[in-house]
Amino acid sequence: MSKLYVVGIGPGNYENMTIRAVQALKDCDLIVGYTVYVDLVKEYFPEKEFLTTAMTKEVERCSLALEEAHKGKNVAMICSGDSGVYGMSALIYELRGETSEPQVEVIPGLTAACSGAALLGAPLTHDFAVISLSDRLTKWETIVDRLRHAAQADLSIAIYNPCSKGRPDHLKKACDILLEYLPKDRICGICRNIGRREESAQILTLEELKQAEVDMFCTVFIGNAMCKSINGKMVTPRGYRHV
Repeated sequence: MSKLYVVGIGPGNYENMTIRAVQALKDCDLIVGYTVYVDLVKEYFPEKEFLTTAMTKEVERCSLALEEAHKGKNVAMICSGDSGVYGMSALIYELRGETSEPQVEVIPGLTAACSGAALLGAPLTHDFAVISLSDRLTKWETIVDRLRHAAQADLSIAIYNPCSKGRPDHLKKACDILLEYLPKDRICGICRNIGRREESAQILTLEELKQAEVDMFCTVFIGNAMCKSINGKMVTPRGYRHV
């Protein structure tokens, strides 16, 4: 029976791929993915066959991977970060339905909340929420509700998809919502191009974040009330009582 791997490749550089992810990409016949993600792995697996689809073509991409697996090929559907955090694993299972073929194996990867947090320091050491600002699949009203509840609960927040050409002011709107509950000087961070040549990180306040320039290659972090800056790093204490 052929196998369909749903592989989280992490931020994109080889060093941040898991051993399981690398082995799956070595074992497969075909690698399927969004064009940008395929370009990230091509140099490491040049002997493989590749198929790509554009952004917003997730259903077509997963259907294509399933079709190729039904032909008898071992296929790897790659996702940036983790395959189950805003990745393709759920859609693969939904499209396959109640059948057992092809065999599906989900391989986790390093999601941006973790890799970005490591770049900034240690902002997620205690409880945190992960919220995407993309309203393509989720109503904006739902996103607003989640932001408000996360702020009221004093959770550290990792924000995915902070803005795009079609929604350039979503992060600004999110900051306005958070500022209803959080102080202007709350420590925040931005990571850009995690694990790639243009990688960068900066720490700033919530008020400054509202005016910051971000794009789809950024992950944004909002600290909780305990978060502090230590020697240029964003640090949330774990909560030890006697430190």
